[in-house]
Amino acid sequence: MDKLPKIALPIIFGLIVLVILISKSAITIDSGQAGVLYKTFGGGVVTEEPPMGEGFHIVAPWNKVFIYEVRQQEVFEKMQVLSSNGLEIKLDASVWFEPKRESLGKLHQEKGTEYIQRVLLPTIRSAARSVVGRYTPEQLYSSKRDAIQTEIYEETKKIVDGQYIQLNEVLVRDVTLPATIKEAIERKLKQEQESLEYEFRLVTAQKEAERVTIEAQGKANANSILSASLTDEILRDKGVDATLKLAQSANAKVVIVGGGDSGLPLILGNN
Repeated sequence: MDKLPKIALPIIFGLIVLVILISKSAITIDSGQAGVLYKTFGGGVVTEEPPMGEGFHIVAPWNKVFIYEVRQQEVFEKMQVLSSNGLEIKLDASVWFEPKRESLGKLHQEKGTEYIQRVLLPTIRSAARSVVGRYTPEQLYSSKRDAIQTEIYEETKKIVDGQYIQLNEVLVRDVTLPATIKEAIERKLKQEQESLEYEFRLVTAQKEAERVTIEAQGKANANSILSASLTDEILRDKGVDATLKLAQSANAKVVIVGGGDSGLPLILGNN
């Protein structure tokens, strides 16, 4: 009984040390994450092997694991850039991206866990300044928003592809012009719209006038041709045809041939 405490103390101490070692060695990686192993006595960051996947892992207590989000992420950025004529434009954009899983070790080794602030955001700002500087405020306000969005994406992607970052999309959410410039552009666009509407009305009226003229000319030509074709002989023949048709009817009638000043048959009918 006197020896029990002496035996128990080392066991208890060993158990405490074991628990501490296990707690420092056990790593749990959640869904959508991956781990980069750093070997303190084995060459530092492991770049030749795939990153550690989701789940429970045991590592040596003197090593470290750096956990990264590998799902698609989004960052928002508000920028002040200059247009082609030197006016200040406010640009709100969001970026969809994710680290390249297969290159996660190199990303950690060369850029670190703050790669978004060190690489991605500076690249977006630089690309936005370069792209917006090619356009006037009028173009940015009216028709070129989709174009600058595509160009910012393409210029950013060229750079970050070599920095172990996969760029999925760049969205330009808002372009804010100085109030005076915006009002001037809106007045100009309104005037252009009114001018186009006036020109449309003129063209429509002109086409309607041409239609009426053509229709009247056609009727005049038809009447002229008809008048020229109705000679006395044709009228007399048509009168004879009408007399014959009347004579064939069952109604009582009196037909006088050769009556009237025109020499056409006179037809007196009694139904």
